[in-house]
Amino acid sequence: MRDDGSPLLTIGQTSRRTGLPVRTIRYWSDIGVVPPARRTGEGGRRLYDAAGINRLELVRSLRELGLGLEEVRRVLEAKITVAEAATAQIAAIDARIRTLRLTRAVLSTVAKRQSTTEEIARMNNLAQASATERRQIIEDFITEVFAGLRTDERLKDKLRLAPPELPLEPTPEQVDAWVELADLVRDPGFRQRMRTMVEYHARSDGQDTDQQAGGPKEFTQKVAAVVGEARARGIAPDTPEAAQIVDRLLEGTDPARRAYIRQRLEAGLDTQSDRYHHLLAVLKAEPPRPSRTGNLAWLLAALDHHHA
Repeated sequence: MRDDGSPLLTIGQTSRRTGLPVRTIRYWSDIGVVPPARRTGEGGRRLYDAAGINRLELVRSLRELGLGLEEVRRVLEAKITVAEAATAQIAAIDARIRTLRLTRAVLSTVAKRQSTTEEIARMNNLAQASATERRQIIEDFITEVFAGLRTDERLKDKLRLAPPELPLEPTPEQVDAWVELADLVRDPGFRQRMRTMVEYHARSDGQDTDQQAGGPKEFTQKVAAVVGEARARGIAPDTPEAAQIVDRLLEGTDPARRAYIRQRLEAGLDTQSDRYHHLLAVLKAEPPRPSRTGNLAWLLAALDHHHA
């Protein structure tokens, strides 16, 4: 009993009072986190008072909340407040949650793709890549596609301003999209097909085929409107109505120009650019833009049938 009349408990009694194992109480005592109130004269047995019980219960609560013993010690020594320790712990927990969610998303992709051991390592590395590393993958792609070509710098800037940003807490679909996109832009065949399209764009020097329609963008919009309407009406590309639509779209162009347009349409269908933009939309959690593939394929078929 203490001098003030309050009882002193042995370590066994303290264990039963707090529910903590004896070895835990002893360890916390040995490292100075919760020292006993006093020791007995014979044998030096540890004795704990009410303050020690309260201190043990506080340490247990802090440990159960995930604080390390060093952080607990700093709280007990009033070097940091409980609120400050809690704030730091929240940040640490949030980081672990993000890591676990990313890991879960990668595992979902692995299960979906039935990946090999080599693919697992590659996908995990891609998912764990920093924002800088992800941008570098796209920058390498842009550099190779545009190397040595004189073209509108706005086209390159547009690609640079839309890098594939993997969210802090990505869904399995976004991890899957990022892995596929990284594979796509590093594929030599895709790079060459995109370069072919850029070469066509670079030749738009005021004499390109699309100038009659106001430029490549305007021509694409016109195709989307006119051909989209024709397809909605069920007009097949081998019908007389289709021939009239082609003539209206390409009014004023000579056969050589029409052949050139055909080459551009074929190249556009071959690039997989629709897939590229779809994957970007998934990463940004945005609705994918309407696919141009159907319209381009219809117009190409109509050209082949009516203007071979």
